[in-house]
Amino acid sequence: MYPATSGPTGPWAELTTDQLRKTVDAATLGFADTSELLHKPLPWIGQERAQQAAEFGMAMTEADYNLFVLGEVGSGRTTLLCQLMHAQAEHRPVPPDLCYLHNFDDPGRPRALRLKAGQGRVLRQSMLELAKRLQSEVPKRLAQDDYKAESKRIEATYKSEEDRGYLALSAYAEAHHFALMRDQGHMVFTLKDAQGEPVTAGKALTLSREQRAQIDESEEALRAEISRYLEKTRALERVMNEGLSALRRQTLKPMLVHEMQSISHALGQPVTDKVKLAAFLEQVQQCVLDNVELFEPSEEEDVRLEALASVLSLFRVNVVVDNHGLQGAPVLVEDNPLFRMLFGSIEYAADEGELVTDFSRIRAGSLLKAHGGFLMLHLRDLLADPHVWEKLRRFMRNGRLQIEEPGMMYAPMAAESLEPEAVAVDVKLVLVASVDEYYAVQEADPEFARRFRCKVDFAESFAATAASAEATAIFVGHTCHKRQLPHFSAQAVAALIEETHREADDQHRQSAIFARLEALVIESAARARQQGKATVALADVQGAKQARLHRHNYPEQRLQETLLDGERLLRVSGDQVAQVNGLTVVDLGDYRFGFPVRVTACTYAGEEGLLNIEREVELSGPIHDKGVLILHSYLSALFAHLAPLAMNAAVVFEQEYSGVEGDSASCAEFYALLSSLSGMPLKQGIAVTGAVNQHGELLPVGGINEKIEGFFRSCENLGLDGHQGVLMPRRNCRHLMLDERVVEAVAAGRFHIHVADTAAEGMVLLTGVKFGTLGVGGYEVDSVLGRAQKTLQRFRHACEHLGNKPTLKPNHLRHLKHSVLR
Repeated sequence: MYPATSGPTGPWAELTTDQLRKTVDAATLGFADTSELLHKPLPWIGQERAQQAAEFGMAMTEADYNLFVLGEVGSGRTTLLCQLMHAQAEHRPVPPDLCYLHNFDDPGRPRALRLKAGQGRVLRQSMLELAKRLQSEVPKRLAQDDYKAESKRIEATYKSEEDRGYLALSAYAEAHHFALMRDQGHMVFTLKDAQGEPVTAGKALTLSREQRAQIDESEEALRAEISRYLEKTRALERVMNEGLSALRRQTLKPMLVHEMQSISHALGQPVTDKVKLAAFLEQVQQCVLDNVELFEPSEEEDVRLEALASVLSLFRVNVVVDNHGLQGAPVLVEDNPLFRMLFGSIEYAADEGELVTDFSRIRAGSLLKAHGGFLMLHLRDLLADPHVWEKLRRFMRNGRLQIEEPGMMYAPMAAESLEPEAVAVDVKLVLVASVDEYYAVQEADPEFARRFRCKVDFAESFAATAASAEATAIFVGHTCHKRQLPHFSAQAVAALIEETHREADDQHRQSAIFARLEALVIESAARARQQGKATVALADVQGAKQARLHRHNYPEQRLQETLLDGERLLRVSGDQVAQVNGLTVVDLGDYRFGFPVRVTACTYAGEEGLLNIEREVELSGPIHDKGVLILHSYLSALFAHLAPLAMNAAVVFEQEYSGVEGDSASCAEFYALLSSLSGMPLKQGIAVTGAVNQHGELLPVGGINEKIEGFFRSCENLGLDGHQGVLMPRRNCRHLMLDERVVEAVAAGRFHIHVADTAAEGMVLLTGVKFGTLGVGGYEVDSVLGRAQKTLQRFRHACEHLGNKPTLKPNHLRHLKHSVLR
């Protein structure tokens, strides 16, 4: 598979151009441009596992089978789940409306009423029309002749009985020498003398004690008679009022019953909660009968009209969820899950220094609106508000939603309390999160996590097949159609597919982060449209990629310029002892690029072991420190027959001040150390990347394409001589998706990509000398390890000469972090 180049001790391989990147033949795609693919549905590209899990979760009707969707941003998780939710919702019944009604028994606890879809607005309109009709019909019924005649008869009967009682009382008063009269509802009596004249205060003083005592006795008796008269009058008045009330009921009841029946008939279909609706309508009737006087004109007309409007407002219907015209179940995506947006709210208004509200100010949130359907939320949004999180936990536990306004306890003025009736909500929640957020919830709140038993895991990449290539083309076609962009030719789509391989850093897999591909589609289409093209061609895709590179690569350009200016030291030709070019990746978030860095080592006699300078100054991360410890272990194993080693060694990344992280430079560090020990110079034109394990095997590393391209650009700037190249692990071959400029240079023999399985093979390439095989007396004298062995023996003799016996000491390395090295 790889053309072997034989060294003094064994082969390493140099890659050919067809191994440097995955190419897609446009002719195999089977279409001229993507407009031919619009009839095909948009598939779940490379997400078969996630699709099966999502369909399973959507179909489950049991409790706690909500969906937890995890994956990277841009993987299409939101778009695909919304697409599936809408597809599932089409086959579900339309959920009922939800209304809130005035509670005549307890106004602070409005009642909830479920009605079939569309019945809510019908009931609301019917009650509004009822209020209007009552204002005209009730006075009209009370103005009828038969009602007036009967009302006058009842009042006349009362008046007759009252007058008869008053005459008897007046006669009693006259017999006891008192004059009696009525004054604005009060009884006033005056004592008279024998001549029938009122007894004044002066006359009263002339009376004897016996006469005054008799008058007092007569006055008490009269007061008792007046009390009996008033009690009898009140009883008669009650009878009259009851009679008038019965007359009003008799007069208005048929009309009210007819109105309520009309409302029920207007609803048409059978009512879901018939008992609750009937109770409400019955209370409306009673309220009308209890407040009939407000329907009749009075002297204080403004006060009456205000009171009547207040009573009629109790008949309104607050339709908080109106599913009229909805086809299937509701599908909601709540991107702003504030407390009131998610759970509903109660609005308040200021009235004379007090916050007031009523049932008509209740508002539904996304959860109520999504009843019977689907609601998508993002976990990060929920975690941002502890009140929202706690309320959602309670809802998930009992399935009932209580609308409340939690901030009212901190209101600057007094407020009315309102506690709407809690309602059961049946909703399928789809919670979108990253992988880290998902497992954080699993650990921190297992009770909440168990309500989401369906895990939908979106992959970051997928195996590349002919089917996946076709699916990618369909995605491009649908994107063009949705955004009204010109369609892509087959050659342009082939370039886009190759870009997905580059994003995945894999010749056999494609990236599933389609947001990046969509952005490239938009930018390529914009270039084609600017040039008046009807179809996006390959050149437009390449131009868009180049333009994007130019927008983002200024930091890389400045670093490359430091090489030309001599600020950074880098040799790309010749040989040098204890010095090798390593490869790093700088990740800026929106752009990453490779850049070479010089790795140097220094060894001398001592007993301190290996010193990692980056760690000593806290400029390295734990993974890099681990790699240094592993290479130290491998180095010690190579010379175990000489243990304990009498060596001090230091390794450093030259001119690196931002910190390093990752173990992909451990192989380069090993070569620099071994070169220092052996005195063998290393080729400076070959940069090295790769991690080494304790057995000397080269392990694959990340960012391989950026590393190779970064060194290639440096060589271009400093001068390509045809001998430069990169040494990398053989296991990284499948990850190569190199820029075409690098491939062209390799094809022309101006640049070379070498691969090796072991550090030994790479050392042979860098030095041109065999690595060495351990024998009875050690390594061969003319090998790299033999020369290093000789140096180590010299170090031991030096230490013994100074009286310092070598001892095994721990490698004292400290810690830090960065992200330039992968």
